[in-house]
Amino acid sequence: MQTIKQILNKAALQIATASPTALLDAEILLAHLLNVPRSYLHTHPERILTEKEKTNFFLLVEKRIQGQPIPYITGHCEFWSLDLIVTPATLIPRSETELLVDLILEKPNNPSLLVADLGTGSGAIALALAHERPNWTVYATDLSDAALNVAKQNAAHINIPNVIFCQGMWCSALPKIHFDIIVSNPPYIAKDDPHLQANVLATEPVSALISGKNGLEDLYHIIDEAKTYLKPGGCLLLEHGFTQAESVQRKFLEAGYTKVISRMDFSGLNRVTTGIF
Repeated sequence: MQTIKQILNKAALQIATASPTALLDAEILLAHLLNVPRSYLHTHPERILTEKEKTNFFLLVEKRIQGQPIPYITGHCEFWSLDLIVTPATLIPRSETELLVDLILEKPNNPSLLVADLGTGSGAIALALAHERPNWTVYATDLSDAALNVAKQNAAHINIPNVIFCQGMWCSALPKIHFDIIVSNPPYIAKDDPHLQANVLATEPVSALISGKNGLEDLYHIIDEAKTYLKPGGCLLLEHGFTQAESVQRKFLEAGYTKVISRMDFSGLNRVTTGIF
């Protein structure tokens, strides 16, 4: 018989070969399996696990050792305090993407605001905005039908009614109306980017990561296309790679946007550029 504490220590030693956060990973997996908060593991370290619980837990541990991300193993990921369903059909929402939500929520809470989230994936940005501003109407697009189904599941799971889902490529999926805000976290990694880890490519959808030879293809496309979907004075916000701010700013200006500025994420890196049209 083994206690929670003993099982966690054993699992952490195994996971350490694949992850620098081995003990945390083990705790998340065990809490998920037992359907308890992580704090429970610390307040009940002497609880004895059943043989079935141990067997099922180490099946999850093996998946982590093989390089599967925690959110894909548990099927859940937190974004903007929302519990999101994620699958290998969607990119795992990153904490740095919350900067987009922050910047949009700085704007006045106009009750008739129309927002479009392009390439919504799991729905993270759209749902966070709709949750914080239930009087806004948020359109969420994605080319992937599988990803859009996950986003729809999340809207139902969190009970957010003010998001409209549209299947298709970027702005072309939207109805022919004009928006106050268009936001996107599109693919922005170059095909041969040396910083792209092989295990990321093996687990997350390539179409949500890579954008042409230099990583700018989708960003440039959205900058050009969004102009015809924005209201006068409407705002476009794009997340991009930390080395791409200068190129993205230049494209914004060439396309006729004003008040173009790049904003730093929580790590001090320029990751979001905005412009008014």
